[in-house]
Amino acid sequence: MAGEEVVLKIRRFDPSLDERPRVEAFAVPLKEGMTVLDALIYVKSRLDHGLAVRFSCRMASCGSCGMKIDGRARLACETQISSLPRGAVAVEPMDNFPIVRDLVVDLERFFARHAAAMPGLVRERDPEEQESPTGEYLMAPGELESFVQFTYCIKCGLCSSSCPTASTDALFPGPQALSQAYRFLADPRDEGEERRLERVDAEHGVWRCHFAGTCSAVCPKGVDPALGIQLLKRHVMSARSPFGRKKRRGAPVFPNPNGDLLGQP
Repeated sequence: MAGEEVVLKIRRFDPSLDERPRVEAFAVPLKEGMTVLDALIYVKSRLDHGLAVRFSCRMASCGSCGMKIDGRARLACETQISSLPRGAVAVEPMDNFPIVRDLVVDLERFFARHAAAMPGLVRERDPEEQESPTGEYLMAPGELESFVQFTYCIKCGLCSSSCPTASTDALFPGPQALSQAYRFLADPRDEGEERRLERVDAEHGVWRCHFAGTCSAVCPKGVDPALGIQLLKRHVMSARSPFGRKKRRGAPVFPNPNGDLLGQP
């Protein structure tokens, strides 16, 4: 491997200065175990200080370094150069996001949609328990298994970048937000069902997903957003059934000052 090089063909674009994107090629000395992020850092530190690239943890935990590599949305920090086809490596910013500069995209709308999914437990009967807990919410292992995979989301944006509906509908929340809405609807501790359903059961909401499955194919943490969205559709249909459904009461807390199950009859 000594003396070998890898060529990165990087898409460059500064909306404040450039009329259109351009591709620039950089030759980087190849090292064993080199990732695409390693190569980009070499370019930025040795060849072009002006290259804009976002990264942080370098261990596929923060989701900062999402981009398109050889046409597929990936995390640059976990993508080994050796795992890619031999030849030049094409590096581009993620699709479906406004470009800030070069490989850095604007995630403000993405995080706003995540926030709109209400990604936190809602307790209507005992909201003070969230701030000053007196015990633990009771939950069976099987209940946890029904949604635990969706808690592994690192909000990298790769799923939304790969979503064909997000490419054509600017108001679609995206697979990340919708799967997180399901994550809390499936959580037996939560009591915010009606408020969440109002947000997802809308013209540009969950029904705009056509189950392409590309979101699940690119998730670096093995989350299946496409499955979450289909389960969310089923949840909406059940909740909107003309036969009605009893409003769910959140899981009780145990123990509590009275020594019983908080919120139980």
